[in-house]
Amino acid sequence: MVEAKALVKRFGDFEAVRGIDVHVRRGEAFGFLGPNGAGKSSTMRMIASVSPRTDGELTVLGLDPDREGPRIRARLGVVPQQDNLDSELTVRQNLQVYGRYFGLSRSHVRRRAAELMEFAQLTERADDEVEPLSGGMKRRLTIARSLVNDPELLLLDEPTTGLDPQARHLVWDRLFRLKSQGVTLIVTTHYMDEAEQLCDRLVVMDGGRIAAEGSPTELIRRFATREVLELRFAPGEQEPVVGLVDDLADRVEVLPDRILLYTGSGEAALERAHARGVRPVSSLVRRSTLEDVFLRLTGRSLVE
Repeated sequence: MVEAKALVKRFGDFEAVRGIDVHVRRGEAFGFLGPNGAGKSSTMRMIASVSPRTDGELTVLGLDPDREGPRIRARLGVVPQQDNLDSELTVRQNLQVYGRYFGLSRSHVRRRAAELMEFAQLTERADDEVEPLSGGMKRRLTIARSLVNDPELLLLDEPTTGLDPQARHLVWDRLFRLKSQGVTLIVTTHYMDEAEQLCDRLVVMDGGRIAAEGSPTELIRRFATREVLELRFAPGEQEPVVGLVDDLADRVEVLPDRILLYTGSGEAALERAHARGVRPVSSLVRRSTLEDVFLRLTGRSLVE
C-alpha cells in the first residue's frame, strides 16, 4: 500500500525526514510514533500526496504521488489532528457535502451518509448542527466523513487526542471494524496504549529517522524487560539508594521521585531490595509497556 525508500523531506536547510524506509502492507494497521518534531506529520503529508518529497522513492497504492496525486487522494481517507468540520451544517449535511467533493451522486451520498451515521453511532443526531456536539461525537463524525469515498487507505493523525476514555474506546472499536473490513490504517499517536491496541506494526521516529521498527510485542521484547519495578521515595532520598539496587536489574533509571528497575522479575528484585534495607515510600511491579520503549529510544527531555 505504501513503499518508501530513502525518503527525504527538507524545508530550506531543515531536514524534517532524513532518509527513511517504510513498507505498509495491505490490510494492516501501521503506526508512526515519535516526539514532537520527529518527522511524523511530514511523512504523513507526503503519503497523503499533499506535500512533495524532496528526495528518495515513494509509491502510494502503487502510484507515484508526484504524477498521480489526484488519483491517490481519491482513494484515500484522511482524519486530521484537528477536526475541520463545517460547524454550521448538520451531521448529515457534513457527510453529504463532503461526498459530493468526490463526484459521487446525490443518491449515493444519501445512502452512504446513512450508513456512516449508523457506523459512528450518530444517527440520532443526524439533523443536529455540529457546533454543540461533544468532542467524541465530532471526532466520530470526522472519521465517518473520511470514509465517504470508501477509501482503501485511511490516514489518522492523533485520532483520539482530547477524548475521554469512553470516547477513545468507542473510536478504537470503530477502527477495529474498519480493519476487519480490509481497510489499511496508518496512525500517528502519542498514546502508547493506543499504539499497542491498534497497530500490527509501527516505527518509532526521532529526529527525522527511524529508531526502531516492529510489532509492539517485538519492540518491548527488544528494548525493555518483562517487568519494571518502581521504587518511590520522597524527593531527594532516592540517590543514596541507587548503589544498593543497581545490580538487581538489567537497567536502572533514576527519576526525581523514584528509581525504575527493568528486570525479568519485579517481585524478586523487590524482595532482594528489602533484604538490603531499602525502604521506599511505595513500590509497584508492572509489565513493561511500549511507553518504556518509547522513552528509552527518544529520551525523556521535552522537545518543542
